[in-house]
Amino acid sequence: MLPLSVLEQAAAEMTNYQGSGMSVMEMSHRSKVYVSIFDETKADLKRLLNVPDTHEILFMQGGATLQFSAVPMNLIGKTGKADYAVTGNFSALAMKEAKKYGDIHVACSSEDGDYAYIPSQKDIAVSPDASYFHYCSNNTIYGTEWKYVPDTGDIPLVCDMSSNIMSVPVDVSKYGLIYAGVQKNMAPAGMAVLIIDKALIGNELAYTPKLMSYQVLLDSDSMHNTPPTYTIYMLGLVLKWLDTQGGIEGICKQKSEKAKILYDVLDSSKMFSGTAEKEARSDMNVTFRTISEELDDKFVKESTQAGFDNLKGHRVVGGMRASIYNAMPMEGVVKLAEFMRDFETKNR
Repeated sequence: MLPLSVLEQAAAEMTNYQGSGMSVMEMSHRSKVYVSIFDETKADLKRLLNVPDTHEILFMQGGATLQFSAVPMNLIGKTGKADYAVTGNFSALAMKEAKKYGDIHVACSSEDGDYAYIPSQKDIAVSPDASYFHYCSNNTIYGTEWKYVPDTGDIPLVCDMSSNIMSVPVDVSKYGLIYAGVQKNMAPAGMAVLIIDKALIGNELAYTPKLMSYQVLLDSDSMHNTPPTYTIYMLGLVLKWLDTQGGIEGICKQKSEKAKILYDVLDSSKMFSGTAEKEARSDMNVTFRTISEELDDKFVKESTQAGFDNLKGHRVVGGMRASIYNAMPMEGVVKLAEFMRDFETKNR
């Protein structure tokens, strides 16, 4: 979901961006007017996330899934080994892809509990010779979220923050690399934002494609070829909107309040129950189910008729999932909570 004000501004500028006579879609990525959009977007992102000068912001096409390959290609060359925390579907896919490029060690996993929990620090076995440690901070399908930053000592942290970036303050200095597909909290699909410690660049495998090379991206300021110009422009508008919400600290307060409304319904219900363990519950993706698959199906059908979209759970797990990313207004969450209580009353 994108903020309404962002969509309205994009619509107003669709055919004539600030008197240029062109849509942003039509601009040369090297034109003066577009470079100003690019530079301002990058500067706003650095400011909002407090990115230190040791790190660089890069934009790469392909979304987060391409990073499942790009991360090991660029980083595993130091020792040929890497650690992965497997706590959900996407971290499992990232680990499987990384095995093509080096020796991968599963440092911890919650597969034994159907990914309903996040391993504790004491359960993480970090390899002393790993080139990096990879984890996914929020698990959209199973509705769990890391509530702490893993301590991996001198091993660089790599984090897929696709589904909760910009929703909670982050100490970027703790990470070697943060990457995020933009389509959850930042912009329309088609791109990943990377925030990388420049000291990690330079260990890429010899066969790394040029357009997947972090070194090439760094040297060309993400413009070796034409970047996803309109997505970057939309990202810039979303960042301006975030400022109006009190920045990341303000949006963090909002997301906690929205999540609490839905979890309060689950905790007080005799029909609905959350699928994630309480201490690992995601503030972005609230996963739940009723007491039977038949009632699940009825809930999804009636909620759709009532105007709610995309509440059916992922095909891997079933049940229901309410995704409450940054742009979801409080009103939508309140209405869903009311609908859930009403549904339970009518189906006792």
